[in-house]
Amino acid sequence: MSICDARCITFPSTEADAASQERTRPAGDLDLFDHCLVRPGARFTLDNVDPEFCGVYDSPEAAQPAIRFYRRQLDRLHHAMREEDTHSVLVVLQGVGASGKTGVVRHLLSSVDPAGCRVVAFRQPNHQHLRHDFLWRVHSQVPQRGEMAIFHRSHYEDVLAVRVHRMVSADSCRQRFDLINQFEHLLGAENRTTVLKFLLHISKEEQLARFERRLDDPERRWKISEAHYREHEYWDDYMAAFDDMLSGTSTVEAPWFVIPSNHKWFRDLAVLRIIVRAMEGLGTRGPAPAVDFARIRRKYHELEAESEAKAS
Repeated sequence: MSICDARCITFPSTEADAASQERTRPAGDLDLFDHCLVRPGARFTLDNVDPEFCGVYDSPEAAQPAIRFYRRQLDRLHHAMREEDTHSVLVVLQGVGASGKTGVVRHLLSSVDPAGCRVVAFRQPNHQHLRHDFLWRVHSQVPQRGEMAIFHRSHYEDVLAVRVHRMVSADSCRQRFDLINQFEHLLGAENRTTVLKFLLHISKEEQLARFERRLDDPERRWKISEAHYREHEYWDDYMAAFDDMLSGTSTVEAPWFVIPSNHKWFRDLAVLRIIVRAMEGLGTRGPAPAVDFARIRRKYHELEAESEAKAS
């Protein structure tokens, strides 16, 4: 199923369902799916993305009704996917240090049943990982049917950091793009996994501002990392690597979305909105009830009458 093809999006099955959803859908809602999508096959550059973009919203308060709406929608769709147990969702989060990956993880986990959602943080590969192909450690972590998995960084580190630090050549990284595309196609074809990839895009100035806030706020100092400061010096190299990655690995089956992330509240809304749009396209409605409702209703009324009789 192509999640980039609007023809595959499944809408409510009845006019009543559709009318009910439209009554509660936020007014002036912007289709962030299309706005943030990296078009498969097209050359992409982050220079064309304004990290300050906030859509139709001018403040966090103005966005709160939409955030609440899409959190409810995500919870409903996630529950239906778990119960139906035929699809899975993989959310991939990439971005420079302090771009908000952990914040998005927290926001998503607070919007769904954590029992059906798993977070995987990919660190530097260990000795065992390095004795295998670069995708070996990733495959065992993808979601099973009925599950959502969130990758906090991912297999894409093997075409980003290794390229920036010249451990792997740019040409070799581009060859890895084909392997990644085949891997993600396999997930969809064999396990009905919807892959949604998000690059959280902040400006160079915003990254430094966040570093400063961490220095000034004792409760944030645990986030301080010398590696972040070292990597900041390679900003232009990372932007070039991101451009190649986005252009080479945004596919119909597993698209990239670039999220303007200077404003955290808009970042969270955009990621929510896109995941909900994609999961609506799965058409999951949960399994049919396994009980005879008429009989259960009669049993309920019998118990109710018995309880009232005893009380009187």
